[in-house]
Amino acid sequence: MQTPVVLVTGVDPDAMATTMVGLQFGLPGAVAVRHHIDVERQVLTRTVSDLTGVLEQHEITLEHACVSCAIREDVLPTLERLARDGRWQSIVAHLPVGGEAGQVCWVLARENGLARLLRVTAVVAAVSGQDPVQALLGADLLAERGVHSSHDDRRGVGEVLGALVEHADVIAFDGATDPVARGLVRTLARPDATIVTGASDLDDATLTGRLHHHSRTEAWTAPTRAHDLPLTGAEGIWQLDLRSSFPFHPGRLLDSLEQLGTGHHRSRGCFWLPTRPGRVIAWDGAGGQLSIGHHGPWGDQEPFTRIVMTGVGVAPEHARAAFAAMLVQPGETWHRGSDMGEDGFEPWLGPIRDAA
Repeated sequence: MQTPVVLVTGVDPDAMATTMVGLQFGLPGAVAVRHHIDVERQVLTRTVSDLTGVLEQHEITLEHACVSCAIREDVLPTLERLARDGRWQSIVAHLPVGGEAGQVCWVLARENGLARLLRVTAVVAAVSGQDPVQALLGADLLAERGVHSSHDDRRGVGEVLGALVEHADVIAFDGATDPVARGLVRTLARPDATIVTGASDLDDATLTGRLHHHSRTEAWTAPTRAHDLPLTGAEGIWQLDLRSSFPFHPGRLLDSLEQLGTGHHRSRGCFWLPTRPGRVIAWDGAGGQLSIGHHGPWGDQEPFTRIVMTGVGVAPEHARAAFAAMLVQPGETWHRGSDMGEDGFEPWLGPIRDAA
């Protein structure tokens, strides 16, 4: 028999704690496990509790204090152990701050041994109601807020929170928020995701049912998503869907990255380069922070370039023209001669020869 697992994610410790408590009290027969990374001490703390109180608290020294290490070394083994115990009807798992649920979902979707014991029924993104627009679109780093997961964690708050919201089945604010903030979350989130003010608004049958579908979530969060975006009609929110079958010109893209990659907005998608025609290159940014990197091969899929930008207020007038100018133009040739050994993207993507 599979034990339902509700995963709690977020970048605000208080919002995550409030959401976890609400879920723990709302789900009958639930056990909660919270993982916290102390970066300075290189220690992962695991706390297990139910309605009777704290059942265990244990510290694990990590060779490298990071979320991936924590999930691999203790989160998944603990979920398996609690499920095998058989005392509880469901598990609420509070992941480390800034940790993505995708890694847990991916493992449970593919490892038959664990899948027979555990089933992710809901992924809940806890969001602070104090200033969610700034959290999603601002330039703060996790390290500046003291919630980074390792010494070299230079991720932006908006980039991480945006990805968590996009992956979630439920977005739970920890208090009332304004319509613009709610509209921004509604626009970023999967169209069928539920948005609530407080975890108490969720019923246990929904949380432990079939709310989470891994394949549906992967389709929405994939850099290569190709379907049309829904029209949310959210108040005060703009969205640009920039698409082309042409690749970006490496030189012009390098010269103009900031025109699309910086600003008070969320942007994500994929592109391709004529110097690396077989590779999907992911684009992931928010609040002026931009990450690009290899996502995988195109395989049988026709390459395309698509960047979706979302923000509050008025869309930047230059965005469409800037996007078009970065593309290889119709009739423009790009030769891969013997002297074409570099394209300028080596610091992010590695040597061209490795992308062949």
